[in-house]
Amino acid sequence: MKPVLTPERATRLDRETQARGVPPELLMERAGRAVARTAIDLVGGAYGRRAVVVCGKGNNGGDGLVAARRLAGSGLRVTVVMIEAPDDLREPAATNFRRLDEHAIRVRSFSDAVLRRELARADVAVDAIFGTGFRGMPEDEWATAIACLNECEAPVVAVDIPSGVNGTTGAVEGEAVWAELTVTFGAAKVGDVLLPGAERAGMVRVVDIGFPIDLLQTDIWLTEPADVAEFLPFRAVDSHKRSSGVLVVVAGSRGMTGAVRLIAEAAGRIGTGLITVAAPTGVLPQVQSGLTEATFLPLPETDQGTISSKALDPVLERLGSAHAVAIGPGLTVVDETARFVRELVRRSPVPMVLDADGLHAFAGRASELSERQSDAVLTPHVGEFGRLTGVKASDLEADRLSHTRSLASSSGTIALLKGSRTVIAAPDGSVRINVTGTPVLATAGSGDVLTGMIGGLLARGVPPMEAAASGAYLHGVAGLIAGAELGEGTVAGDLVAHIPRAVSRLLET
Repeated sequence: MKPVLTPERATRLDRETQARGVPPELLMERAGRAVARTAIDLVGGAYGRRAVVVCGKGNNGGDGLVAARRLAGSGLRVTVVMIEAPDDLREPAATNFRRLDEHAIRVRSFSDAVLRRELARADVAVDAIFGTGFRGMPEDEWATAIACLNECEAPVVAVDIPSGVNGTTGAVEGEAVWAELTVTFGAAKVGDVLLPGAERAGMVRVVDIGFPIDLLQTDIWLTEPADVAEFLPFRAVDSHKRSSGVLVVVAGSRGMTGAVRLIAEAAGRIGTGLITVAAPTGVLPQVQSGLTEATFLPLPETDQGTISSKALDPVLERLGSAHAVAIGPGLTVVDETARFVRELVRRSPVPMVLDADGLHAFAGRASELSERQSDAVLTPHVGEFGRLTGVKASDLEADRLSHTRSLASSSGTIALLKGSRTVIAAPDGSVRINVTGTPVLATAGSGDVLTGMIGGLLARGVPPMEAAASGAYLHGVAGLIAGAELGEGTVAGDLVAHIPRAVSRLLET
């Protein structure tokens, strides 16, 4: 897993590294050198090139001043544009400003006209305005400087995080730099990996500037292929269908039978040995016609064609010989069915994944999710999350990390907030962020496929956090493969078909 740092963790890392005897001027020198090297690589060399470095007054600006000196030392013609007076700089940035005299570096005080003129002649620009601690909306000359960088034709290299991006959440409330590439130190920052900040960051290059590895502590991680490969189960030579995992799928109602098939097919494609579909008696003929590998459990139904409360005992009985259960898609919001779901969640003896109408059964009563005896993974999209918790969509999107953590903590579940980027939180506050998503996943039934994949992994014995993170990762890879072949016409069924290829690609990396 790759670590991701909040601004607070990054500040602590800086402070504790200095306490180990690494001087701040050395950290700044290494950071600026890495930025300069990246800028030169980006434009294909130093000869005949011009660079403009736009600096604020903090350590981020100091990194930019070192980068300017290093760029000039490599042969570029460099102009530094200071947004505030150099007299306001603190050490070690102040020393690095004075060292600009070692090279023929022009220093200009900021104005709209000055910056636009310099950028018009630049081959590359460096954004060293704000650091990871920025929050809110840039104003006045700060906003103008960012707008100038965004309007110039030269590629922009951002220092640690694009200026204007909230380092804690990735939110963008006003002007924010669009970088071609972001150079960040020790580990990526939250604002570099969560949208919309991640989009502003462009490619993110993490460089080592000498932080002791034991001080690089975090509870936020990016899921990598090796992490998923570690937890994917493999069948032994003497495996049989039950030893490969038994999943019960509780889903579907009159008029909503597609979700059932997608869940069951996705679970099978992720390697689950035996899948039982538990659905209302009246819809089973439709479901059975599209599923040849599953077994079936007909359930009592309401007058509306949904699962009746009388179905509880037969489902619980079947769970006695299962390893996991997937609950929710297509159940509808009929009151009796919702009561059935709440009682099933409370009494299930096996791990579960809860999605769609299964989550809706707990709308406004998320605290009841903690009244259960087995592990649970929740997989809401933004709308379902809002119905479950009362959090407005705008507030949720502004801080996906903290709200997902809050749900996981209050419910005692693994909470997976779908979307780009998917955030997965555990009750202890640890977080996995998934970056394999693609716009082709924005299609009906895509979430049902994810439910089946996570349910299948749970049935195969993968722990809940790892099942959620691995399912999300492989779901995204399947989407990337299908999208590359089929483009905008990719549908949920295509994702199912590409799950085995996603697993194969993962194991080849």
